[in-house]
Amino acid sequence: MVTLNDARRIIAHAEEKAIAIGQPMNIAVVDAGGNLVAHVRMDGAWLGSIDISIKKAYTSRSFDLATKDLATHCQSGGQFFGIHASNDGKIMIFAGGIPLKSNGMVVGAIGVSGGSGEQDHTVAEVGAAAF
Repeated sequence: MVTLNDARRIIAHAEEKAIAIGQPMNIAVVDAGGNLVAHVRMDGAWLGSIDISIKKAYTSRSFDLATKDLATHCQSGGQFFGIHASNDGKIMIFAGGIPLKSNGMVVGAIGVSGGSGEQDHTVAEVGAAAF
């Protein structure tokens, strides 16, 4: 289970990394059901990335994998091409979503948006590691 305290700790670590790389981010944490537990929009982070960060976390939990890994299979001709249109458009196939695991089971996810895909993924990794 991902508690509010867990989500706050995850976000705090991710936020520290975002500050260190000089990129304001939106950081979201969801529970095992893909429901939002907590979200932070750092000062100066893009408004449009609020929705994207939440959807990255939802996507990562929905498929129990990093969104950057899902993205590689979603290109034209790929086995999951068009998946982004499923789930009422809640599937986000950009890097920055990572599952949160406890005892080998996925219990939630973090989603980060506001920089390049590489930056988003790096910040999400730091947050996930804090779990």
